[in-house]
Amino acid sequence: MLLTAKDLEMVQAQYPDYRLELVNGEIVIMSPSGYESDEVAFEFGRQLANWTKPRKLGRVTGSSAGFVLPNADTRAPDVSFVEARRLRRSPRSFAELAPDLMVEVKSPTDSLTKLREKIEKFLEMGTRVGILINPEQRWVEVRRSQQEPIVLKDGEVLTIPELLPGWEVKIEELWSPEFDEE
Repeated sequence: MLLTAKDLEMVQAQYPDYRLELVNGEIVIMSPSGYESDEVAFEFGRQLANWTKPRKLGRVTGSSAGFVLPNADTRAPDVSFVEARRLRRSPRSFAELAPDLMVEVKSPTDSLTKLREKIEKFLEMGTRVGILINPEQRWVEVRRSQQEPIVLKDGEVLTIPELLPGWEVKIEELWSPEFDEE
């Protein structure tokens, strides 16, 4: 029996401490990310939201916001952006569309292959830009449909002109800071 987004909502209400996704009609329990990967995802989302909100360009969400995709999967990227024209009001439940931008941050237990597959599925469902961030190796991979991925490293700048003209972030600004002992 294939489950639906409504089924996922009911299960999520019973188990609010778990992050769940619906993939191919089955509920998948998502493991917690590591501290560093969550800090990097939060930093990416913070920089994106700080730039987009005053310009009223769209909505930025974290890993708890789910999307019901056109194939009926309900997935939750680490960071998402949806243009304002596509989502005028925040839905109370899952957004029934593919985000314009989705970001996955590799945690120590994640498989790069699985993360790339997730991003590719989002691109197939209508997402315009997918980003994979690897804090361990300090690189960012930008993926678009029908194009080769672009890999950026420290000293380079990420831009997404087709969605966010003028926005940019230096790759080294995404990483967790190290604090000296006093």
